[in-house]
Amino acid sequence: MIKFVLMVNQQGQTRLSKYYEPVELSRRAALEAVAVRCCLSRSKHQVNILPAGDVFVVLKSADRLLMAAGIIVLEEQLLIMFNLDSVHIILDEMIQNGRIVETNKCRILAPLTAIDKMADG
Repeated sequence: MIKFVLMVNQQGQTRLSKYYEPVELSRRAALEAVAVRCCLSRSKHQVNILPAGDVFVVLKSADRLLMAAGIIVLEEQLLIMFNLDSVHIILDEMIQNGRIVETNKCRILAPLTAIDKMADG
């Protein structure tokens, strides 16, 4: 579940914040400070998913803004765990021998669609 979305400039100022569950103002400031610190302290060669307290911060850089989404750790890990077979199928369709061979969403999801049709029919 996504807890919040932030847009932060290069100076660390929050330009936009959207929360998807009630959070006290003092807690918001603390969450934003941790997220901003994590965002601005990483180099461009580091991973874009960072732990920040009880959430993971997923980063995307766009021009001079950093966009960050805070997701609940436990729910997202369980979601992936329950769909692990689908994740393997998707990865197998996209990557072969360490190289990306397919990026077309329809072609990547075709085996999953076929499996769903077989299960329903």
